[in-house]
Amino acid sequence: MSSDQRFFDFLKERIGLDVTSVGPAIIERAVRQRSVAAQAASADEYWHTLQGSRDEQQALIEAVIVPETWFFRYPESFATLAKLASKRLGEINNLRALRILSLPCSTGEEPYSIAMALLDAGLKPYQFKVDGMDVSPLSVDKARRALYGKNSFRGDDIAFRDRHFIAEGDGYRLDPRVQEQVRLQVGNLLDPALLAGEPPFDFVFCRNLLIYFDQPTQKQVFEVLKRLTHDDGVLFIGPAEGSLLGRLGMRSIGIAQSFAFSRQGTAAPEPLPAFIPTPLPVPQPLRNRPTAPVRSRPFAGVVPLASVPKASGTDTAVLLANIAGLANEGKSAEAKAACESYLRSHEPAAQVFYWLGLLSDVTGNVLEAQGFYRKALYLEPQHPEALVHLATLLQAQGDAAGARRLQERAARSARAADSERKR
Repeated sequence: MSSDQRFFDFLKERIGLDVTSVGPAIIERAVRQRSVAAQAASADEYWHTLQGSRDEQQALIEAVIVPETWFFRYPESFATLAKLASKRLGEINNLRALRILSLPCSTGEEPYSIAMALLDAGLKPYQFKVDGMDVSPLSVDKARRALYGKNSFRGDDIAFRDRHFIAEGDGYRLDPRVQEQVRLQVGNLLDPALLAGEPPFDFVFCRNLLIYFDQPTQKQVFEVLKRLTHDDGVLFIGPAEGSLLGRLGMRSIGIAQSFAFSRQGTAAPEPLPAFIPTPLPVPQPLRNRPTAPVRSRPFAGVVPLASVPKASGTDTAVLLANIAGLANEGKSAEAKAACESYLRSHEPAAQVFYWLGLLSDVTGNVLEAQGFYRKALYLEPQHPEALVHLATLLQAQGDAAGARRLQERAARSARAADSERKR
């Protein structure tokens, strides 16, 4: 076993991190940084230090975790929450406060966004409470300070900053009225006893986390999330995680760009297949198919397929991983540019069109998103993520029959993949 593998295994055990989801370079860099800080002369010496110090173990975890978040990321999710919260209060006759959970809560932008959205929607402070939880004590401490820099305010609509923040030095201090709605604590989703004994939550936000786990860990975490979410509750996830939730028996509530899923009124879950997407997609082999005419490509100036040089599998995998990483970090413009660059120099790939669809989906460009998802399905008719996301868009537009057909295709694909794996 190499020294690096020991650190990979440590992070897998402690926080469930799958090295393939972020790439070994990130972990190796964090290990080097901590080795220097700990004045360790070798990997073996640092490993010995790591094993004997809880503080150093947490320091390595902090070095690997790089929070990338901002207020009202995926704004439609918060607009959807506000609508559902008002409806939920009516269903329970206002007999108790709504319970909302944000994990990982990172440095607090998400749970505070939840509180601001509900207050702006007219809910009273006594009608809801938000719990924020993260594995990183440093992130939780920063969230408790509630002082944010300009990087936490992105997008065109930041009017909420004037309503809920006060300028303080180079940053902005959150209104205590919002802060009081949120309880912050350290916790680990890999702990099966997490929040044991507490009532389930009406709404749970767990976004852009499952994609960093391997399959067994995803299933383990999903069981914890199911326990934490009320039977009639809603789970909000990241854009790239819709296919995973669909395969685990959840169903989209049918509101575009909300990335919200529910168990209520859904069919029994399909058996968990072998394939679950991660943010580092492995390119599928290209099928034999006619050369697509240039006019069908979404970008001007794209080189015709016949003149495109063939790339090695390693080169393709690296480029796709880069696109996925940029998209998962919220760097939409860079991810889109990487997709365009890929299409100019490689044969068309379903995964690239899927990412373009997802990027358009997140920004609310529904028609463009549909076009990209359909291109992905032209190249790979059973592409699971494209099927699920296109079905969600069709359902949001009232095309229940079209959405159902795509969902059935996705289910058949999952069963076929599972059957093939068992041979």
